[in-house]
Amino acid sequence: MSDGTLKPEKDYSDVLAVELPKIDELLRTDIQAAVERLLALEKQTRQSSDLASTEKLLVKIITIYKNAGDWKQMNEQVQLLAKKHGQLKQAITRMVQEVIKFLDEAPDMETKVETIENIRTVTEGKIFVEVERARVTRTLAKIHEDRGDINTAADLMCDLQVETYGSMDNREKTEFILEQVQLCVARGDFSQATVLSRKISTKYFDNPAVQDLRLRFYELMIQISLHDDKYLDVCKHYHAVYDTPSVKDDELKWKDVLRSIVYFVILAPFDNEQSDLIHRIESDTRLQLLPMESELIKCFTVDELMRWPRIDEIYGAQLRKVSLFDVSNSKGEKRWDDLRKRVIEHNIRVVAKYYTRIHTWRLKTLLDLSDQETETYLSDLVTQGTIYARINRPERIVTFDKPKDANDVLNEWSSNISSLLGLMETVSHLISKEEMVTVKA
Repeated sequence: MSDGTLKPEKDYSDVLAVELPKIDELLRTDIQAAVERLLALEKQTRQSSDLASTEKLLVKIITIYKNAGDWKQMNEQVQLLAKKHGQLKQAITRMVQEVIKFLDEAPDMETKVETIENIRTVTEGKIFVEVERARVTRTLAKIHEDRGDINTAADLMCDLQVETYGSMDNREKTEFILEQVQLCVARGDFSQATVLSRKISTKYFDNPAVQDLRLRFYELMIQISLHDDKYLDVCKHYHAVYDTPSVKDDELKWKDVLRSIVYFVILAPFDNEQSDLIHRIESDTRLQLLPMESELIKCFTVDELMRWPRIDEIYGAQLRKVSLFDVSNSKGEKRWDDLRKRVIEHNIRVVAKYYTRIHTWRLKTLLDLSDQETETYLSDLVTQGTIYARINRPERIVTFDKPKDANDVLNEWSSNISSLLGLMETVSHLISKEEMVTVKA
């Protein structure tokens, strides 16, 4: 097709000014004859690369059929006009945009869907109308979603690679991708939802003008992470919501979000990132306005044992009122079990910090566990590399002191010698100072 930006060989604006009023008169008696005259003019303007006149004629033709209520004929004309030899790209774009405006005036939903499908057919593979194709596809997907056909809606939306569209602004691109993610989540395809979500740069959400999209994005990410029980990711997503100005300024909102942050950070398995995050959350001054959550998170940040029966007694009743720990459903029951697991793991880390050797009966008493549970939890932490421990089964002794190899011993000896020499130098300096003070006296 021609570019549509070429200088017209002939300007038909004067011709149209004369012909169009005559064609309007003919329309009152014979629509087909009027359209044929318009098509003849369209051929002349197209061959002369007169973009303005061609656009006017294309819009005129499809508007005639729309006003006559003949949507089927209108759709046929759209296809025929778009396929004309040497048709101007911008003229096709203008025609498609006009048809999109007609969609809200469709007599019924079936006609609207047929018109959208026709637009999708006409625009398929044409880069210059990719945005228009995306918009009508979004409308079609919404229709299928409202009908409950989530799979079809998701397939339609996921076929669009809007992130590559240069003529679409960032906000609209982000809205499209969020709808793709939402539909994938709705049909349970969390893997595809995760892949699609990575197309969005979170730096874009630093713009205060897109707070609504920021919240929508992180709500979807929370759903995806919850499905996979990635508690630390959920916590970080809630933290991003918490940092949103519209949430920070609403006391009810930030309190609910901060509670969720606390619950998920204590549910997350211990590692360096979790440890850093939980201490940063504890230092938040607003946390003091949530007494129970403040006390609960403090239990996980101090090197003290917290007995699970005691934790259950103090916080159990209140925590079970939270939907997150609702034991009436399988997810809530699992999270309650995970909370107990995190308490036990914290206690084992505390014991490993204060003991070098401990008898298993003493360890299980401190942990409020059976022999089998104690060994299972201990083995898991050793496997994860969280602690070092060895069990002497015949003697029932657990050793937390890691053996040192020759290099470690030499390094420790060298460090001790350096420290000793430093102390001797300091003492010598103090003795010399006292001697000088005594002489002067």
